[in-house]
Amino acid sequence: MNTQFQNKIYDTIVIGAGISGISAACHLKKYSPKANFLILEGRDNFGGTWDFFKYPGIRSDSDMHTLGFSFKPWNSRKFIADGPAIMGYLDETIEENNLKDLIKFNMHIESASWNSEDSVWELRINNKKLNKLETIKTKFIQMCAGYYSYKSGHKPIFKGSEDFVGQIIHPQEWNSSIDYENKKVAVIGSGATAVTLIPEIAKKASHVTMIQRSPTYIASAPSKYKILHLLNYISPKLGYKIIRFTNILRQRRIYRRAMRSPELVKNYLLDLVRDELPGFDIEKHFTPTYNPWEQRLCLAPDSDFFESINQKRVSVETETIDSFSEKGVQLDSGKLIEADIIVTATGIKLQNFGGIRIFVDENEIDISKSFIYKSMMYTQIPNFINTFGYINASWTLKADLTSKYACRLINFMNDNNYAKCLPIAPDDLEETKGFLDDFSSGYVRRAASITVKQGNKKPWINNQNYLKDIFEINYGKIEDNSLRFS
Repeated sequence: MNTQFQNKIYDTIVIGAGISGISAACHLKKYSPKANFLILEGRDNFGGTWDFFKYPGIRSDSDMHTLGFSFKPWNSRKFIADGPAIMGYLDETIEENNLKDLIKFNMHIESASWNSEDSVWELRINNKKLNKLETIKTKFIQMCAGYYSYKSGHKPIFKGSEDFVGQIIHPQEWNSSIDYENKKVAVIGSGATAVTLIPEIAKKASHVTMIQRSPTYIASAPSKYKILHLLNYISPKLGYKIIRFTNILRQRRIYRRAMRSPELVKNYLLDLVRDELPGFDIEKHFTPTYNPWEQRLCLAPDSDFFESINQKRVSVETETIDSFSEKGVQLDSGKLIEADIIVTATGIKLQNFGGIRIFVDENEIDISKSFIYKSMMYTQIPNFINTFGYINASWTLKADLTSKYACRLINFMNDNNYAKCLPIAPDDLEETKGFLDDFSSGYVRRAASITVKQGNKKPWINNQNYLKDIFEINYGKIEDNSLRFS
């Protein structure tokens, strides 16, 4: 097996060049400047989610002052950003931190194998550009490959789909050749993707029908700041920090209130929808069966989703589907939703570590048998950190914390001549639930059997609390009774 990386052992390898991977690399350059590292990306461009999805209207559902990096201000007045704007922000970050030469594209990692005798990881890589297999050795892995499969979204089988004469497309497979202008479009689903693309498609389509099995909480918010952005004119860095911290507190307050008084928050959210859609059947079409924040709240910037309904360009059907027919979607009630295009916004498929197989001393690891340590390390896997962001707040808040912790850990090991670190669960640790069991989203429930376990005490609990994690992750001791060094 020929390789351009032969005989070289890196201090750490960052896997993935999306938001998490770029955060990891920037932190390494600042806090671990002596570390020798690369960023390996399986696709031909950086950006992860923001480069991968091409469907109309792709945007963030978090404000860019918390989805943006802690170290790089977001200075635009528009804080709910679309995909191209986010890609521009990431491109600037790569340029400013001199990361271009460190990112190796088209490097599809098939497996990562730990050798305890040498305390080294060996990555088996399919170099898609050169069409050959290569190996890279590293002392440490920072996994930033995201949490869902890029190969395919979740695609339920609909009876009669072969009879439909139009086009059926999952948002993950959207491309520029899809022409929906003056077409009738049926969108199956009510999650963030559906709520994002429907108002955008409705601008050109003759009509869009959202078909949902059950409703989702949808809240409107302005996409631009009215007053806070003025702080940027005084001092961009200080303004960014103030707005960022303000939004962090606001996110946390909303989430805590939802947990403590779910009925109160539910009624508040539904009252907002009633104001947006007077005379609409809110009970049927916008009242979920679950409590707020048991699933992620959907955002409608500038009321775009509700406005498209008020303009009669979008209609909502809350019902189960019987089948597809030649002309469209047949509901269980017998009603036919005519369509030229059917968009199956039916969700994603969760997967661990970008689908990379993990071996420790030739034994393949089943992550569902591991306990999670500080929401980023695993009891069966040494010298390995995985970035998984918040579900109840912006992903990047946790990514930045994880990146900084990784630097602290790598520096500590180098300073003390340690070759290996591994979380060890205490004998009295009890399994309480899976890593994401607090959330009821379909993609979470479908992946319950492959997710890591939580324990009944710190540091084996997934906090989902940025303010707690700042102190426990950023300022907590590296050495504790649960992390073994050798």
